[in-house]
Amino acid sequence: MKVGNNFSGFNISAKGMRVQRKKMNLIAENIANADTVRDSNGDPYRRKYLMVNEIEGLNSNASNTPGKVLRLAGSGETHIQNPFLNSEVKQNEDRLIFNVQEDNSEGEVVYMPDHPDADEEGYVEMSNVNIINEMVEMIAATRSYEANLTAIQSSKQMNKDALEI
Repeated sequence: MKVGNNFSGFNISAKGMRVQRKKMNLIAENIANADTVRDSNGDPYRRKYLMVNEIEGLNSNASNTPGKVLRLAGSGETHIQNPFLNSEVKQNEDRLIFNVQEDNSEGEVVYMPDHPDADEEGYVEMSNVNIINEMVEMIAATRSYEANLTAIQSSKQMNKDALEI
């Protein structure tokens, strides 16, 4: 959802809300599969987490990059461009890369000789999902989502007040 250059606060908060929503979905999947001993590959379920990166380049405002020179555009017809007509921005509007990674740490090994997935000695490797850690992650993601929502509401109120002047 790209709103425009005048409303960049909305765009930043919407991007943050999108990231937190994806994190919440992964956390819900982890909690739902916390007791899954075998997945479709026959291995114990592995905890999933989200890695988020931003594509560098297009309209990047990273002024702290060493050796980067920022120049002002000259006045002319293209000095102020309509963001809704810029096809490059539409094609690459969010610039986020979402990588879902698996935690390869070992799960707890539990003695259950009657379990169908037990080894010769009667032990079963459980998933590596820790419910307490997932709940902490869920609370943090919820708080971040709420903070971004509050920022959107504040930006909306500021824009509304600016229009009333």
